[in-house]
Amino acid sequence: MKTMSELGVQVPASVSLVRRFVKSASLEQRETALRQGSYNLFAFPADLLILDFLSDSGTTCMTDLQWASLFLGDEAYGRNKGYYILLDAVRDTFERGDRALKLINLVRSGDTDVDGLLDQLYLAAHQGGFVNGGEYQLMRPNAFLTPQGRCAEYLLFSTLAQVLRETHGTKQYWIPSNGHFDTTEAHIVANGIETANLYQKGATDPLTLEQIETFNPFKGNMDCERLEAFIQAKGRAQIPMIFITITNNTVAGQPVSLANIEEVSAVAARYQIPLFFDACRFAENAYFIQRYEPGYRDRSIQSIVQEMFSYVDGFTISFKKDGLANIGGGLFFRDQGTFQQRFSVGEDIGTRLKEKQILTFGNDSYGGLSGRDIMSIASGLFEVVGEPYLQSRIGQTHYFARRLAENGVPAVLPAGGHAVYVDMDRFFRRTPNRPEDFRGIGLIIELIRRYGIRASEVGPFSFEWDQKTEEQRQGILSLVRFAIPRNLYGQEHIDYAVAAITELHKNEHVIPKMRITRGASLRLRHFQAGLEPVYEPGAAP
Repeated sequence: MKTMSELGVQVPASVSLVRRFVKSASLEQRETALRQGSYNLFAFPADLLILDFLSDSGTTCMTDLQWASLFLGDEAYGRNKGYYILLDAVRDTFERGDRALKLINLVRSGDTDVDGLLDQLYLAAHQGGFVNGGEYQLMRPNAFLTPQGRCAEYLLFSTLAQVLRETHGTKQYWIPSNGHFDTTEAHIVANGIETANLYQKGATDPLTLEQIETFNPFKGNMDCERLEAFIQAKGRAQIPMIFITITNNTVAGQPVSLANIEEVSAVAARYQIPLFFDACRFAENAYFIQRYEPGYRDRSIQSIVQEMFSYVDGFTISFKKDGLANIGGGLFFRDQGTFQQRFSVGEDIGTRLKEKQILTFGNDSYGGLSGRDIMSIASGLFEVVGEPYLQSRIGQTHYFARRLAENGVPAVLPAGGHAVYVDMDRFFRRTPNRPEDFRGIGLIIELIRRYGIRASEVGPFSFEWDQKTEEQRQGILSLVRFAIPRNLYGQEHIDYAVAAITELHKNEHVIPKMRITRGASLRLRHFQAGLEPVYEPGAAP
């Protein structure tokens, strides 16, 4: 195989997180680190990498306005000012659309009008949306800050399971989705509830390079016919909620159309089942709707987001994605909506959630976050809906996928918003590739060892193919994900990655199968399980 220098591609010298110079780790040094870390992708020292596409979660290079907001952080233990600013930013983002108030500017400008601050921010009493204000947030809490998205998932599903056990006993429950991601599925299953991924067919069907310039089939949509049949088969009482992931991280980061959101909402309303978003990449999803869905070209991103969220009862979110922050998450649900009505049995569901939040993550007004982080999230929510940012962000992902496809690498087309996904079933076109061989992990091991590039497997290993029933296996695709950190890499970094992936695609015979050596039955095993490569004769390093 050729090296990078033989391919005529320059190794990037730095990234723009202020400025980080890349260390000159050798192939042998990276191999040693891989072996000592039991070939676990998450155990490899990031400092030895040239490019890290493991995740876009919390890896954002924050903007100047976010850094400036850090200085305005209030570290008070009870009701820091950032708490009010962030909750109102949530209202601006998900409820007000084009009528955002941007009360963050009161803090940025050093406003000293106490009566105005009390009236507009600190004591403003409002109800009926995702964030109750004033006395209503005390009486019927419905907004919960957490350290990150999976903490919001834990808060939601552990409390939901408790209510279900108290009211209906130990029956079997299901939560269908267009695609549960790994942490979501793990939290649901850990609480004794089953999952079902009901994405539409054709998720990995190829598109031509000409088609992707003007067309998007919204491959992240939920199959509503399957959803309705699923509800009728399992029974409405056995389905506590329906989840839509935007964008659909499990299905190659593909967007969900507003038409599909509306259709799923109608099904949920017909059966009186709460509908929630996994809203981690809501702004990227809105951009795809604006660009590709008929009737939305002239709508603002803000108004599209408002319409998207008008169809749901609540949402979990990691602000480490489309909050442009390095930490933070949240759980929000509609005041007096279907979720609150269905699960406030004997006690308000919000009060139960708040009690667990305080027990687990700390006082409700900081939720395990520093005041500085809270202000950076509030600032990021306003910046992430900016069309120039979204055009640049998704344009970079589009460029990455297109370059791979031009080189014959089977990237899923069109590209999603946050990552490029490579289809392992098509990648290994000349060599056998069974799901239980986990060769997606093998590809990433070789990328790390040879080129200092890390990605993540979103397929049979991460979603525990060997631990699933035949029915559950139908919801597992075989993909490797290259998640692009926001505001961090330039074109030279993408070109380097394309050259490395292409070279391994040409030499797929060197990519090993992987064997699990420990932790096969652990939940979220990809974070800590041990593996070892099994090379074909003549291919071993």
